[in-house]
Amino acid sequence: MRKNDIFTQMDALESNMGSLHSELGSLKGKIKALLEENKRLSIENQQLRKILKRETAIHLPAEEAVDVAASAQTLSAEMPEAVDFAAVVGEGHDNLARLYHEGFHICNLYYGHLRTEGDCLFCLSFLNKE
Repeated sequence: MRKNDIFTQMDALESNMGSLHSELGSLKGKIKALLEENKRLSIENQQLRKILKRETAIHLPAEEAVDVAASAQTLSAEMPEAVDFAAVVGEGHDNLARLYHEGFHICNLYYGHLRTEGDCLFCLSFLNKE
């Protein structure tokens, strides 16, 4: 075998490896997009099921509807009028922590994107702030 043939083969192999690498990168991007869409659709499905349960509860027979209305009035009478700001802030923090544990970024760099690489230091530092 001649030296030029070896270098020609190495050059062809290198170009093939480059095209395979770029194809692998594009497939990885498509998989990431599909995973994000799947997670978004799962969350939307859960929300739609909650709405369906709420709507079916509204269209109950008359006796059950009276019971539901009475319990709603009881709950509204028991609820305090003043809103505790610390509780609202704590609730927001809890929602962000829940989103992070469901696999989404909560940091300002990638907010809302699916975490595919494991833990994000920016998200974790945000969660640890008080």
